[in-house]
Amino acid sequence: MTKVELYKSRLFVTIIHLCALGQFAYGLYYSHFEIQRSYKLKTTASRRLVPDSLPQKVKFLSYWSLIIQALYYIVSLVNDFVGTNELAPKRPPAIRQFKDWLMATLAFPVALNVGVTFWTLYAIDRELVFPKVLDPVFPSWLNHVLHTNIVVFIVLELFTSYRAYPKRSKGLTGLTIFMGAYLVWIHIVKHYSGVWVYPVLEVLQLPQRIVFFVAVIGFTLALYLVGEFLNNTVWAKEVKLAKRKSN
Repeated sequence: MTKVELYKSRLFVTIIHLCALGQFAYGLYYSHFEIQRSYKLKTTASRRLVPDSLPQKVKFLSYWSLIIQALYYIVSLVNDFVGTNELAPKRPPAIRQFKDWLMATLAFPVALNVGVTFWTLYAIDRELVFPKVLDPVFPSWLNHVLHTNIVVFIVLELFTSYRAYPKRSKGLTGLTIFMGAYLVWIHIVKHYSGVWVYPVLEVLQLPQRIVFFVAVIGFTLALYLVGEFLNNTVWAKEVKLAKRKSN
């Protein structure tokens, strides 16, 4: 089945969106209601690293990314039923425009940032991002939902559903504001709690942390450009064909 056939199959795209939303919504539910019920370790470290309240959970970019993914697939499902999945609609409805913007500006680059950064640091030293002390209370499947499946599904979405990227300056500005706000947020958390959200920040000196933060933002912006390039490359022929037919 070609990309065009997949794109034309409303049922196929809807099933993908339902599967993605189902697991991400359950991941949010489980992380909010079930993890604290299964606590086996009562140490301060385990409670800090596996928080049991929403204000504690929103310290982590992984949790924000999961919310973004769930929101994106909700919007995608609404678009499947009341919007349009046409490649080049003359007058795209508001829900389609919001879906395209959300995918391009936040869903794709933030998901890849979380997935690539987490597993890279995990491979170097898992204690920097996911200490072994968490294994008894944080199931491995939820770890993969947060850090693996978000990448798998958003890449699958890239190949099965076309989106019109916003003007590059607007897209990059939106992403920069989001990432900048998150970095400010974790410094606020550090100021009031006395500890960094991520263990890796505890072992970095100030100059190293500055380089780390700059690298994180730069990497995320680069991922936006990667998403834009892949989207334009994968769908170039189909978009040209659709525009010819509409003329």
